[in-house]
Amino acid sequence: MTASQARVALTVAALTSVGATGLTLGQRDIAPQNDAPNPYATVDDWTTLPSGREWGSTGGVDMDRDGAHIWVAERCGDNSCAGLDLDPILKFDPAGRVVASFGGGMLIQPHGLHVDPTGHIWVTDAAGPDGQDPRREGKGHVVMQFSPDGELLMTLGTAGVGAAGRTTLDQPCDVVVAGDGTIYVADGHGGQLPGAGPHTTARIVKFAPDGTYLMEWGSHGTGPGQFRTPHAIALDSRGRVVVADRGNDRLQVFGPDGAFIEEFYQYSRPSGLHIADDDTVYVADSASSRNGQHPGWEYGIRIGNLRDGSLTAFIGGSNPEGVAVAADGTVYGAVVAFGGALLKYVGPERR
Repeated sequence: MTASQARVALTVAALTSVGATGLTLGQRDIAPQNDAPNPYATVDDWTTLPSGREWGSTGGVDMDRDGAHIWVAERCGDNSCAGLDLDPILKFDPAGRVVASFGGGMLIQPHGLHVDPTGHIWVTDAAGPDGQDPRREGKGHVVMQFSPDGELLMTLGTAGVGAAGRTTLDQPCDVVVAGDGTIYVADGHGGQLPGAGPHTTARIVKFAPDGTYLMEWGSHGTGPGQFRTPHAIALDSRGRVVVADRGNDRLQVFGPDGAFIEEFYQYSRPSGLHIADDDTVYVADSASSRNGQHPGWEYGIRIGNLRDGSLTAFIGGSNPEGVAVAADGTVYGAVVAFGGALLKYVGPERR
């Protein structure tokens, strides 16, 4: 056992002993979990953008099927692509060079990004018309499926229409596709905002592989199966649907039919998810202890496992909203705040 592994093992033992105080990591009112070891070094400014272009708010990130290239949804050097022809969907090689891009003029606020088992790229557009900027008309509130070459293959929702319907979406946050092609969309970005009420969209929508609406579950609230912004969504090795319920500071786990299974609070205020084949979960927390959100908890990336509810590592010091992990174990974080960035976290085996 290496020294790093030994520190992780000791941390797991300490964390799982929280039950001695009457609280476990799966319960709501646990103490802030900021002390797990950090075996990663953070690397910034490692990418090369096209000439004249700068990073903007960046939240969507996922690995290509090759496990080495990185796909990113970047908001055109700002927090919106409205009226701009810049390509918001970028593919980077491991050295940080852009090797492909597309989507110029098609999205307002690219948010979640997912590479499905066949290699197609899915992007959610979490904004829509605002009644003021004519450049936003007829766009937004959709999920788009692209080929790796940028061909638009499918659109879920109705462009420019924000509503929680069977053929419409309302600020969709994220999307994930199962091995059989079933599509799950985390819909509703406004649930954590002041004034959000029972009519606020906060749901998971399930579609057939051809985009046919199948079912949905969830509502705005704090109970099991309710959400205050389902900000990210992923599938574990058992096909369970894992939702980053950001406004409620928890992960929720469901069966494919929407049946509530369990919840986890040790990962703080989750914005992004990556789940490995062994159910190691990487949870990006971009908001804790900022603007009064989840005070006492630090932002960063918490790492654990969904099979035993463990928390084994914490990459602190930065606040990515999206997270992805390469085949070699390198972790990537997409940052929305402070102008945006794509950070790289390198473990000791890669240094």
